[in-house]
Amino acid sequence: MDCGIITSKTVLLFLSLVFWAAGAALAYVGAYVIRSYDNFNSFIQDKYTLIPAAIIIGVSVVMFIFGLVGCCATLRESKVGLSFFFLIIMVIFAAEVAALVLSFIYQGKINGDLERSMSDTFAKYDGQDPETKAVDYLQTQLKCCGVKNYTNWSNTTWFRSHNNTVPVSCCKNSTTQCTGRMDQPDLLNVEGCEAKLERLLQDVLGYAMLVILGFAVIKFFGMLSVCVITCKTSQRSGYQPLYA
Repeated sequence: MDCGIITSKTVLLFLSLVFWAAGAALAYVGAYVIRSYDNFNSFIQDKYTLIPAAIIIGVSVVMFIFGLVGCCATLRESKVGLSFFFLIIMVIFAAEVAALVLSFIYQGKINGDLERSMSDTFAKYDGQDPETKAVDYLQTQLKCCGVKNYTNWSNTTWFRSHNNTVPVSCCKNSTTQCTGRMDQPDLLNVEGCEAKLERLLQDVLGYAMLVILGFAVIKFFGMLSVCVITCKTSQRSGYQPLYA
């Protein structure tokens, strides 16, 4: 059997198996991105930043089905099946490239959106509404206080109406005697939340981009393998199994 056919079939069979693993991995990545953004959605006004994650999840769903198609088409050397599999790979490859490009675009927009939306949300903090819970969750999870730093609270209505104190979610440890007074900085998280949240979101997008790039490279070699098998089979008659 032609070495090119053996190599190409092996690549495609491996790619078919990878489809299932890739589908699961991409579904996890997409869900992780959405969950990360959803936890802090009060501070993110541009919801289009979730487009890459939606594309990733959409791609993962079809990959489970197409993995079986690719496996059968490769073993049978079906030109129709291989052509369909090539089309599938090309569409997914294009979607992954689109998600990669969008990730690059939105990664650069995070900073400006955060500063504006976070300032508005922190200014409306009153200790009761849903946005208040979002602020407390953010400060507790990221161990931060204020937008730029803990002194930003001095410009808010909350600070002036609560004896010049910051929310207790700024405290380093809820079991301490921390009351939110600014003259006790050793009991407070003094670093601002904007920088920490931006780093978190950048890390999430960066992780997603690496995964997308890796699978896009695999799809590229898969398309090349389909082309090799199609060209080789058109030059001979009969079916040659992989193990021949």
